[in-house]
Amino acid sequence: MKSMQVTEFGAPLAAIENVTPVPRGREVLLRVRAAAICHTDLHLWHGGYDLGHGRTLSLKERGIKLPLTMGHETVGVVEAVGEAVTDVAPGDTRLVYPWIGCGRCDVCRDGHENLCLTPGTIGINRPGGYADRLLVPDSRYLVDLRGLDPAHAAPLACSGLTCFSALRKIGEATLSRAPLVVIGAGGLGLMCIRLLGALGGNGAIVVEPDAQRRVAALEAGALAAIDPASDDPAGQIRRAANQPVQAVVDLVGNPASAALGFDVLTKGGKLVMVGLFGGGSPWALPLIPIKAITIQGSYVGSLAELQELVELVATQQLPLIPVTTCAMNALNDGLHKLEAGNVIGRLVMTPDLAAE
Repeated sequence: MKSMQVTEFGAPLAAIENVTPVPRGREVLLRVRAAAICHTDLHLWHGGYDLGHGRTLSLKERGIKLPLTMGHETVGVVEAVGEAVTDVAPGDTRLVYPWIGCGRCDVCRDGHENLCLTPGTIGINRPGGYADRLLVPDSRYLVDLRGLDPAHAAPLACSGLTCFSALRKIGEATLSRAPLVVIGAGGLGLMCIRLLGALGGNGAIVVEPDAQRRVAALEAGALAAIDPASDDPAGQIRRAANQPVQAVVDLVGNPASAALGFDVLTKGGKLVMVGLFGGGSPWALPLIPIKAITIQGSYVGSLAELQELVELVATQQLPLIPVTTCAMNALNDGLHKLEAGNVIGRLVMTPDLAAE
């Protein structure tokens, strides 16, 4: 099997050939059809997160071992199964739920493996989809695509699931009352706009510095797209909402985005933090109780949520985010494009494409 691996943090991915694994027990071997490039992969590639105030979260110190095959938004065709697998068969096309936990702790038993303290995440703690084959440890982590296109459906495993879970944390009652403020119009932002209508939302006001992404947000159905570098962005947001802002989803996660999200909220509002760009929190602590604001983190989502999301997208035939495909040997170039902000929607690796 062929894969593109991080062999040194920050260095170009290396093309590696290994023996194709043979699935045992409940394991399933997939031939990869599509693997999306996520912003989280940039942090994995560079080896850490900026925590602000001079601190860095080192992935090496957190047990991330090299070489690492990234890729946690993956669709594949079942090629072989272990002897205990009865729910999928060779030829089935499946979306992979990557946020695997230990399976033994209370969190995992409650169905929230994404919050397990000893994760086995595909593409982070175990080999992922930047390859032509992927070994999944248990068939229960495979989700039927219900006829969805593999390249367009692959981002549902992270960007779609992340937005779906964040919107659920706000709640349909709040979403239906007032426009939601969405900070960031990358892949997650566009996904958030697409899902909002299906959940009974009252529209989205998007904040995005890039002009092309603002256009993409409006084309996706945003009520307004505001440049945070323009004059009085908070005032523009309030005027576009035409009522108190009750909820903000911050898909960027830097001090400026967090400060803007906090500032525009009305009393009793909720700020859901999703983005991992980096930096320290900017809030004046007394204002949190004075405004009675809830600040909640949201980290991807559960297997049950992904199953529900795929069913929602397939049943309602929701339009998904724009996708550009590339060959496996173009993954390094893809990471650089994403880092430079030159990707609209999602860039998706498809191993079947001819080498460039």
